Amino acid sequence: MDEREARAILTFAEEADRGLSGLDAPVWLDRLRGRYQELEAAHEWLLDHGHASDALALAIALADSARLSGRVATGRGWLDRALAAAAPDDRLRAAALYESGMLAFWQGADEEARSLEEASLDLVRQLGDRTAAAVALCGLARLALRDDDLGRARALCEEALQAVEGTDDKDGRSNALHVLGVAAQMRGDLQQARVLMAQRIELARELGNYGTIGSESSNLSMVERQLGNLAGAEQLAVEALRIAERRGDQWMIPYSLNGLAAIAVQTGAFERAATLLGAAATLQERQGLAWPPDEAPHFERSRAAVAQALDRQQLGRAWSAGQQMSATQVVQFALAPRGPRPGGARGRHSPRNRSSKGASALGSTRCPWPASVRRSACGRRAAIASAACSKKSSLPPVATRVGCVTVARRAVGGLPSPRQAAS
Repeated sequence: MDEREARAILTFAEEADRGLSGLDAPVWLDRLRGRYQELEAAHEWLLDHGHASDALALAIALADSARLSGRVATGRGWLDRALAAAAPDDRLRAAALYESGMLAFWQGADEEARSLEEASLDLVRQLGDRTAAAVALCGLARLALRDDDLGRARALCEEALQAVEGTDDKDGRSNALHVLGVAAQMRGDLQQARVLMAQRIELARELGNYGTIGSESSNLSMVERQLGNLAGAEQLAVEALRIAERRGDQWMIPYSLNGLAAIAVQTGAFERAATLLGAAATLQERQGLAWPPDEAPHFERSRAAVAQALDRQQLGRAWSAGQQMSATQVVQFALAPRGPRPGGARGRHSPRNRSSKGASALGSTRCPWPASVRRSACGRRAAIASAACSKKSSLPPVATRVGCVTVARRAVGGLPSPRQAAS
């Protein structure tokens, strides 16, 4: 290994990092896995030969692949070693602090995450980087959600939006929309959560970021289920899982399973729910991850529901089946065609299905977006938005459905801002 080789590997890692947001992420993940020893050797060489800034850049470029591939601890290790060697005023130091803080957040190491995000925010403010400041503020807002301090989370996100006001920034705005949407869901303001999440999906679609399209669709699925729109909720959760499968996104799969399990509970398919929950919990554990604050309550409620509905033997058998599945197997199980949903539960108790449309086929051509999203800018009927669903598109179905919101926005003058939606 020499300097030329190390820098060539850094260039490759940065190119791979850009590719990970798209649908060809598995190609880049495979290339990264195939060159892992070279990446490790380059990182070591850069650190040993006084190129700490380049070592930081390499660790930052690999942070997202560490999350997607379920190697969060490894990603943190690379970042922390480079941070220990980097100069205090290195501009890349702020980004590395943020990335390490986010990986710590996903692990549930909240105090470490808080310290890292605060250090990142202090540094980017000194450097005058408004986008990085907004992103770090949103990192702290996520931690506020885990502390159940919804007011602080919202205030931090509003500060983030103010930081990038008047700029071309999209990363900071996207992060703020996500946390604001989650906070709205957690406090029970489901209509506002719906609008904020739809806005973030549209922004991700403009950027071609399918990772965000998938994750936010999973979040929106939870909201739609709570609003009684089971058909739309299941479509969103299934498409989020399909995107995760296509992208090789191991990190995302448990969240989609969690959403599908909640839908299964609500439709009385308790054994299916228990299998999905067992798989989701095991995948989280294998990756060393903790449920974020918006997902954990849904998981716990679903687990309590299946424990009440099934006898001990049924529950143990179904849960164990999920635990024993690989990620590939559980995705196949979750996406496998099923017959009509049962009218009652397979267990001892059955909650009433609050949506008469819950059993509609996933292949329906009817626009799955609720009317309040399609008409959120005003009371005018958005027939144009519904028609967009029938247009052919090379995008995955969920991305096509986001197109409904895009067309609706253009047709009726724009979705309301978070402030307008709250009023």
